[in-house]
Amino acid sequence: MEQKGVQLDRETISCSICLDLLKDPVTIPCGHSYCMSCIKSFWDGEDQRKIYSCPQCRQAFTPRPVLVKNTMLAELVEQLKKTGLQAAPADHCYAGPEDVACDVCTGRKLKALKSCLTCSASYCENHLQPHYDAAPLKKHKLVDPSEKLQENICSRHDEVMKMFCRTDQQSICSICSVDEHKGHDTVSAAAERTERQRELEVSRQNIQQRIQDREKDVKLLQQEVEAVNRSANKAVKNSGKIFTELISLIQKRSSDVKQQIRSQQETEVSRVKELQEKLKQEITELKRKDTELKQLSHTEDHNQFLLNYPSLSQLSASTDSSSINIRPLRYFEDVTAAVSELRDQLQDILREKRTNISLTGTDVDFLLPEPEPKTRAGFLRYSREITLDPNTASTQLLLSDGDRKAERTSQIHSYPSHPDRFTESLQVLSRESLTGRCYWEVEWRGGGVRVAVSYKNISRDGLDCVFGLNDKSWMLDCCKSWMFSRDTDSSTFWFNHISTPVWGPVSSRVGVYLDHRAGILSFYSVSETMTLLHRVQTTFTQPLYAGLCLCFVEDTAELCKLK
Repeated sequence: MEQKGVQLDRETISCSICLDLLKDPVTIPCGHSYCMSCIKSFWDGEDQRKIYSCPQCRQAFTPRPVLVKNTMLAELVEQLKKTGLQAAPADHCYAGPEDVACDVCTGRKLKALKSCLTCSASYCENHLQPHYDAAPLKKHKLVDPSEKLQENICSRHDEVMKMFCRTDQQSICSICSVDEHKGHDTVSAAAERTERQRELEVSRQNIQQRIQDREKDVKLLQQEVEAVNRSANKAVKNSGKIFTELISLIQKRSSDVKQQIRSQQETEVSRVKELQEKLKQEITELKRKDTELKQLSHTEDHNQFLLNYPSLSQLSASTDSSSINIRPLRYFEDVTAAVSELRDQLQDILREKRTNISLTGTDVDFLLPEPEPKTRAGFLRYSREITLDPNTASTQLLLSDGDRKAERTSQIHSYPSHPDRFTESLQVLSRESLTGRCYWEVEWRGGGVRVAVSYKNISRDGLDCVFGLNDKSWMLDCCKSWMFSRDTDSSTFWFNHISTPVWGPVSSRVGVYLDHRAGILSFYSVSETMTLLHRVQTTFTQPLYAGLCLCFVEDTAELCKLK
C-alpha cells in the first residue's frame, strides 16, 4: 500500500504535457500544474489568438497569466526524486503521442484498448468493460484502436453513417438516405461490405492463384538455369578437349586467323573512333549552338529575335553511343557437335593438303552459325533503335520525331554547314554505326523512297554520292506505280552503278536485315508476312550506316520504333 501511495503522488505531480515529473512547477488559475517551460511553449503557440487555455480543462484566460514557481510542488518533486523512482510503472499504459488515447479518461489518459464504431469513441481496458457487461453495449461493433472514428460520423447530421449509397458510391447516415440521397440505390453499410468482401475474396483468390503460378514458373526457370549450367559446363569440358586436339592442327593456319582478327579489330576500332568523333562534333555543335543562343538572348531587337529563334532553338537528338550488341549464348549442346565437326573437317582438309582455308569468323558466330530468321519475331530479336544524323541531311529534308522521320520539302532549311552533309542528293545517313546482326524497318509514304546502307566515307557531292551508284553503298529503290504509269509497284536494287530488277510486292514498310560479319544484307517487304525482296552476299570492310533518299516533294520515310 505504501508503494501504491508513492505512485499516486508521482501522478499528481507529473506534467501532462511532457508526461514527466514537474520541472520548475507552476500552477495556472484553473488549478492545474505544469512545467514552467512546457506551459510557456504551449501558450507561445496561442499568442496569435491572444486567448490562453489550459491543456487539460481548456479553460481560457485573458490576458496571459503571469507564471510563478510553485515552491511546495517543487519540494515534493525533489523528495520524490530522492526515492529513485524516475519512471512511471509500466502497467499504467499511458497514451503517448503515437497512441490512441481513451476518450473517457480524465487528466492523463491511458491507451485505448478498443474503439467502438457505434459509439464513435475509444476506450481503455477499464472504461471498455461496460461493453462486455451491459447487454445493449454487447451489440456494438468493437475494432482495434483507431484515430479515424470521426470519419464514420456524418458531417451534416452528426450521426453514425450506417448506410451506403451505391448511386454516389459513398457512406451516408439514415437521415441522408431520406434527404439528399432520396430515391438513390441505398443499402446498409454491412450489406455493401458483404458484397465487396466477396469481391475482395475473389480478387485474393486470383492473386493467390497467380502467386502459385508464378512460383511454379520460378521453379521451372530455376530448373532451366540448372539445365543450362549443366549443358554449358559439359560443353566447356568437351570443347576444351576438342580444342586441345585442334590446336595442333590449326597452328600452320594461325596467321590467317590472326589476320582476320586484326581486320575485325580495325573495323571495331574504326567504329569506336567514328563514334568518338561524332560525340566530339556534337559537343562542338552544342557549344556553338549555346553561343548562338546566348547571343540571341541578348538581342534587343524583338523582330530579329523572333525571326532567328525558330532556326536556332531546334536541337538535334543526342548521339547514341551504344554500339555493343550482346547476344546470349544458346544451344550449348551444339557447341560440342560444331567443334567436333570442325575438327573432322580440318583433319580431312589437311590430309588432302588443301591450302585454301578460310575462317569466316573469329568469335562465337564461327562456332555457332545462326541462320537468317524466318519470321518477323525472329528478326525483331536483332532490332536496333536508329536515328538520323542532322549533320548529314540534305537541306531539302526536314527531320522530325526525334530525328527518326525525314520529309522532302520544296523549301531549303537552314542547317549549319557541316562536312558530312549531302549537298546534291536528297539523302541522309543514320547517326548510329551498324555492325554485328541488326534489323530495322522503314515506313514510307509518297511516290518513292530509297532504302540503303553505306560506308561513312561515301562522297558527299557529285554523282558518286548517290546511294547505289558507287562501291560504298547498297540501295533498294521503291517506287509507286502511279508515278510512272506502271501496272504494279516495283523496286530495283542498285550497287556500283549496276541495277537488278526486284520481283515481289512493294509494301509501305521495308525491313532491312544486316549480318555484318557474315556479309549478308537482306531487304524484306513487311506486311502480314515477311517477303524477301533481295539478298546480298558480300564482304563488308567498314561499319555501315542506314541511309534514306526521298524521291519526290512531300515524300516521307520514318525509321520505325520496334521495341
